[in-house]
Amino acid sequence: MATKTAPDQNRRSERSRRAIYDAALSLVGEVGYPKTTIEAIAARAGVGKQTIYRWWSSKAEVLLEAFLDLGEQAADAAAEAAGKEPGQAYAIPDTGDLEADLKYVLRATVDELLDPRYAAPSRALAAEGIVNRELGARFVEQLLEPSLQLYVQRLRAAQDAGDVRADVDLRIGLELFVSPLAQRWLQGTGPLSHDYADRVVEYALYGLIPR
Repeated sequence: MATKTAPDQNRRSERSRRAIYDAALSLVGEVGYPKTTIEAIAARAGVGKQTIYRWWSSKAEVLLEAFLDLGEQAADAAAEAAGKEPGQAYAIPDTGDLEADLKYVLRATVDELLDPRYAAPSRALAAEGIVNRELGARFVEQLLEPSLQLYVQRLRAAQDAGDVRADVDLRIGLELFVSPLAQRWLQGTGPLSHDYADRVVEYALYGLIPR
């Protein structure tokens, strides 16, 4: 007589967690953040809302974790495409040509900002982080800061190579590249494109005065 195998609680929990992530991201994209509720996420994921409240205290926390997970999946896919192991740390390419490397990464950033999978949840988290200081701090610490440090590392390498002035504050330097994109994306002050990303790099590196 066959012996019944007890359900794997860890596997079931992971399956539920994954379904909740997918539901949260999908709903924010479909109906927007204000209309996304814990009840709607639970219904879409096929779980009870008490399951969600057991792991998270708000829909903002659900969305933040879901978005971080989405980023990790994208990073693993990029690593695999580049022949690297999943989870291997990403770095801005260092070909020795700072301008080309920065244009490459800013073009990729434009593509991500325009991708519907990322646009809706990241806009929602950025907006919610303004009024919810705790969430905002986590958003910066867990999502933005690691990305910004990649610029610091690449600029520091350029500084060591003599391609960036030794007295440049690298934190301010990176903001010259990323802040214009963020402003256009968040406030809709102009279109985002690869050409725009290239111009940002050129203006930030060489300034506005005649050479």
